[in-house]
Amino acid sequence: MNVKLKKLSDQVIVITGASSGIGLVTARMAAKRGARLILNARNEATLQRVCDEITENGGEAYHVGGDVGQFDDVQKIADEAIRRFGGFDTWVNNAGVSIYGPVLEQSLEDQRRLFDTNYWGVVHGSMVACAHLRKRGGALINVGSVLSDIAIPIQGTYCATKHAVKGYTDALRLELEEEGAPISVTLIKPSAIDTPYVQHAKNLMPVEPLNPPPVYAPETVAEAILHCAEHPERDVFVGGGGKVLSVAGKHAPGVTDKLLGAAMFDLQQSERETPAGRRDSLYEPLADGRERGGYPGYVAESSVYTKASVHPLITGSLLAGLGFAAFMAWRSLSEQRNGRSSSYAG
Repeated sequence: MNVKLKKLSDQVIVITGASSGIGLVTARMAAKRGARLILNARNEATLQRVCDEITENGGEAYHVGGDVGQFDDVQKIADEAIRRFGGFDTWVNNAGVSIYGPVLEQSLEDQRRLFDTNYWGVVHGSMVACAHLRKRGGALINVGSVLSDIAIPIQGTYCATKHAVKGYTDALRLELEEEGAPISVTLIKPSAIDTPYVQHAKNLMPVEPLNPPPVYAPETVAEAILHCAEHPERDVFVGGGGKVLSVAGKHAPGVTDKLLGAAMFDLQQSERETPAGRRDSLYEPLADGRERGGYPGYVAESSVYTKASVHPLITGSLLAGLGFAAFMAWRSLSEQRNGRSSSYAG
């Protein structure tokens, strides 16, 4: 079915996990482009401040505190959107957290809690969103990960939740297409992103966790999300580094396993010792309101790969430009060679 999506300025957008990182950046960016917002996270105080900020800047945003791992809390988000605006046009399932440490050292309680947020939060959000969008039409956007496609050590349970999100999202898309529902279903697959993700994660290691490079700015993900709110896309990789990793895992799994095994243990560990009594947001929210996590290395502020993948005209222009440049270089080289041949002959 050819799904028609509204311009952002005409949309009501729901975003979960909106108190920090990708969700917070997406909310601010969407508000600047004219969208009206319903924002969710467990930290109501931070959400209130974010909504106040958006309102002071001329936007319109309301918050609904709650835990996406609880279906009733998610239903309240939709109820508020309907009460405030008569409904919503795009629903973004973004809430997520992680655990660092060998999978066999992670308690079953912690692993189940991680699935409550990362997987069941997406399921709950998708069920509630589709119940409304089946009649109204719109976009469902689930934030997965490059780790939806490939697994790495130290974050095994997180990888499992994101693999589950991918399977659920892909199956849901097929079922909605079969029934002719006017819903675009997109899976966003970010690479490593500079957000408070590592600070929020539960850490079982003796040192603080670290994002493995290449690391991208959260704005790259927000841009992809908002593009998909206006343009139906099946899935979008954010960051060429993640795309390369996914392709390598698909076509050369054995070699990729060896490379990941050799590199990913060290790349995910900083040199800073884990402090005693370190807090995390697995069960309770931390102080939020930050977009970035302060990654100590280089952070890519944009992704040429992602922009090209969601803008075919840009891709075509780039290819045409490269082709023209190659032709001009070849012609120039040919002329130089012919000139040299003529002078030698003379």
